[in-house]
Amino acid sequence: MKRLLRWFSIALAGALAATGAMAQQPVKIGIVTFLSGPAAGPFGVPARNGFELVAEMLNAGRVPAPYATKGLGGSAIELVVIDEAGGPQKQVAELRNLAQRVDYVIGYISSGDCLAVAPVAEELRRITVLFDCGTPRIFEDASYKYVFRTGPHGTMDNTSLALYVLERHPKVRSFAGINQNYAWGQDSWADFDAAMKALKPGIEVKTSQMTKLFAGQFSAEISTLLSSKADVIHSSFWGGDLEGLILQGAPRGLFKKHVVALSAGEPAVNRLGAKIPDGTIIGARGPFGPFAPDNEFNRWFKTSFQERYAVPPNYASYKAANALLGLKSAFEKAQKAGAASPTDDQIVAAFENITFEGVGGTVRMSLGKGHQATMDNAIGTAKTVGGQLQMVNVKRYPADKVNPPEGTKSEAWIKSGFKK
Repeated sequence: MKRLLRWFSIALAGALAATGAMAQQPVKIGIVTFLSGPAAGPFGVPARNGFELVAEMLNAGRVPAPYATKGLGGSAIELVVIDEAGGPQKQVAELRNLAQRVDYVIGYISSGDCLAVAPVAEELRRITVLFDCGTPRIFEDASYKYVFRTGPHGTMDNTSLALYVLERHPKVRSFAGINQNYAWGQDSWADFDAAMKALKPGIEVKTSQMTKLFAGQFSAEISTLLSSKADVIHSSFWGGDLEGLILQGAPRGLFKKHVVALSAGEPAVNRLGAKIPDGTIIGARGPFGPFAPDNEFNRWFKTSFQERYAVPPNYASYKAANALLGLKSAFEKAQKAGAASPTDDQIVAAFENITFEGVGGTVRMSLGKGHQATMDNAIGTAKTVGGQLQMVNVKRYPADKVNPPEGTKSEAWIKSGFKK
């Protein structure tokens, strides 16, 4: 009997030790962002840096309230980072492989990649958090259980931009556009076009230039825009294309002869600075970068990022941070509901319709049946003062003013005159 009791004691001790070891196992999160190609430097790498900084500081318990718990529910976060370059088909294959190696996936900058991977993530039943890609089609054209997006979609950007343009330049009579010829560019132009027409009936569209993604050279398109004599030029360019448009268009007078409005222009601020002409209207896809609120949480993020990487965080960095904080909020909400080690379904239930504090302000998962985030937005105008580029005439727009109501498609909402 003594030997039997001793055996049970040893077995129990071993089981408890194994349980303790399991509790210390890291949570593996797959991160997908551009690490190569023209989107890497201005966008993908700043996003990766945001992920790595916040994960490290969460693990160390150095993130301000309400994120005092270390890691993810007490377990260390381990990131597995892969390159988003290569196009949608490659990313689908990468996701199938990545899903076998990690617990959760956070990623995707390109709207084309998001549209491709979302149904695959659903098929794999792998919780996937889209941190950027702006096309509203993700949740307006489909419904998902395991897919979330913690950044606002592009309708907010272009509705805000149209409001700002007409508030600052009420006498404009015409506009034109130059956008990338894929989901993000097409949707951005459609929303801006519809918003301008709804806000100012009779306004004239001069031309819409659609370019190949990451084309890099826009000489012919700039010539067409210059000859159009449009009062306003709209662009949702990002990455290398955004910088190319500024560096090629400015010497030819594009920014002097037209009001140029860049819905996703903020990442160029850090990299180009005073090379961005005065008067350029700039958005940051949310209250990020120079538009972020001056509060303790944002000051912590900006200071920590600047100290680590010697440059300020841009909106890609902010949105990366928010995706991690959103997943942490949902995971720990499920824990507080009584699940010490929550299942994916319990995390999904906690994630739906959650509100959490992000580094750029409050994030509400209020669209797409609780899977799509909304935030306030801000737009400003570039002005170089003492050799330093600043954002002046900044206007903030509440989330409910620049986003459609739940259950209404963006296109229909804009054409209705923004009826709630």
